Amino acid sequence: MVDHTHALSFGAAASDYDRFRPRYPEAAVRWALDGLSRARVVDLAAGTGILTRAALTLGHHVVPVEPDPGMRAQLAAGTAGATALAGSAEAMPLPDSTADAVLVGTAYHWFDREPAHAEIARVLRPGGTFAPIWNIRDDSVDWVAELGRIAHFGDKSARLVAGEYPDFGPAFDAVEQREFTHRTTLTPAELLGMVRTRSYWLTAATGDQRQVERELSELLDTHPALVGRDTIDLPYRTLVLRARRR
Repeated sequence: MVDHTHALSFGAAASDYDRFRPRYPEAAVRWALDGLSRARVVDLAAGTGILTRAALTLGHHVVPVEPDPGMRAQLAAGTAGATALAGSAEAMPLPDSTADAVLVGTAYHWFDREPAHAEIARVLRPGGTFAPIWNIRDDSVDWVAELGRIAHFGDKSARLVAGEYPDFGPAFDAVEQREFTHRTTLTPAELLGMVRTRSYWLTAATGDQRQVERELSELLDTHPALVGRDTIDLPYRTLVLRARRR
């Protein structure tokens, strides 16, 4: 059973989450959707609608499903053309075999996988596509690795590259994988804003939050790649896993 305490902590920072979290590269979303056009897409664990908006821009009909009411409210405020439903990966308020694709943006690692796989398979039509997507900071860059240490990112996403999730269960074909590179540009203040949307920060004691702020300020003031910069390019690798429903 998955502990959802951290997963459900984001609603308190929904506005900042939507503002500071990275977007998904268009090429990654297109590949996730496996060449579909004008598809019926479920954005599962949709959060504030970052991935929902990416799929809408490509011309798809998108139904976001999100358990956190704060995140649903932010999605409604910032996303025209879609209405979020209250639901989870393990219980979606949708009929059987009605979706061409189910996308998940940087959230699959929170799921209780066996019941989630069964529920996703129920909602997908045969031949439909399931595709989790992650934006993973590029820790091969030394200051990005240090940022992760300071902010206690503890990024489960990085383990996916090593194949922690080799399949989506018996209802799905073999998983395909592809990576895309991109970057987001932030001011130093926006970098701190992004850190404040992370689950560690949102659930940490005040003293621990202050320590993160102090160490991050020191990093910005001393690292040669960051000192004196008005804006910072934060590099990402976007990982997409994709499989068809049998």
